[in-house]
Amino acid sequence: MPPVNDNSWINKASGQSPKKATPKKPVSRRKKKKTGWPLSLRIAIAAAALILLSPFYYGYVIRFFASTWRWVSDIGENPHYRTYKSFNIRIPDKYTIHGIDVSYAQGNIDWQKVKSMEDDSVRISFAFIKATEGLLSVDAYFQRNWREAAKAGIICGAYHYFKPSKNGLWQARFFLQTVKAEKGDLPLVVDVEELNRVSPEQMRKQLKDFLTYIEKKGKIKPIIYSGLSFYQDYLQGYFDEYPLWVAKYNEAEMASVGSKQWLIWQHSDKATVTGINHTVDFDAFSGDSLALRRLLIK
Repeated sequence: MPPVNDNSWINKASGQSPKKATPKKPVSRRKKKKTGWPLSLRIAIAAAALILLSPFYYGYVIRFFASTWRWVSDIGENPHYRTYKSFNIRIPDKYTIHGIDVSYAQGNIDWQKVKSMEDDSVRISFAFIKATEGLLSVDAYFQRNWREAAKAGIICGAYHYFKPSKNGLWQARFFLQTVKAEKGDLPLVVDVEELNRVSPEQMRKQLKDFLTYIEKKGKIKPIIYSGLSFYQDYLQGYFDEYPLWVAKYNEAEMASVGSKQWLIWQHSDKATVTGINHTVDFDAFSGDSLALRRLLIK
C-alpha cells in the first residue's frame, strides 16, 4: 500500500511525468566590497605626512618657538637695543654689519667657529687685528690671526697701538714692515688713546707724521681709533679728514662726534663669541654691505 502522502500513482495514471523541484539560487558568501578613501583625502594625508617628517618643518617650529621666547624675554627692554644671549651683550639693531677687534689678549682663536656663529641674523663680518705697538712690539698672535681669519672668510684689517712718546714716522715704518695689506683688506688703523707722558701738541705732531707716511705708502687714508673722551679732548678738529672708529660702551645709540660722523662704533668690550675663550670688543659699521665693500683696499 503506497504511503499516504505519495501522489506518484496519480501522475502515472494520467501519463504525466512528475515535476522536478526548481533549485534555489545559491546565496553568495562573498562580502560586499568596501568603498576606499577618496583619492583627494589620501593625497592630503600623504602630503601631511611628508611635511611632518620633513626636517624643514621642525626647523620652522623651532624658529617659531625661539622667536616667541625671545619676544617674551625682551619684554621691558628697548626694542632697538636688546640683549643677544649668544653674544651676552646688548646690540643696537640699527646696524647690519658687525665685527670684532682682537689681540694677544684673546689667545688662540678658532676663526671658523667665529665665522659660523649667528644669533638672529647678527654675525661677524669683519675683524681688526692688533699687529704692532710702539717701535718694537709685534703682537704674538698677529700672524696667525691675520692668516686664519682671512682663510675663514672674514674681512680683515690691522691696527697699530700708537705711543706718542715715540717717533711717529718710525712707528709707521715698523707697522708697514709687519703688515702686508692687500686688495680686499680694510684700511690700516692707528689706535691712539693715551698721551704717554707727552703734551697734546707733541702727540698730535707724532700722529700726523704717522698718518702722512701710512697714507703715502698705502694710497688710502688710515682710520683713527680712539675712545670718545680722548678724541673729544685731544683730536677733534685736528684730524677730521680721516675716518673715525670710536669707542663708547653701553649706549643704545651713538650720535656724531661734533660735526664728524663716525665710521665704526665699538659699543661693547664684553662680548662672548664662539671660538674665542675670552671676552672681546664688539663693533658696528655705520653703513651697509656695499659701503663696506667700497671702503676696502683696491
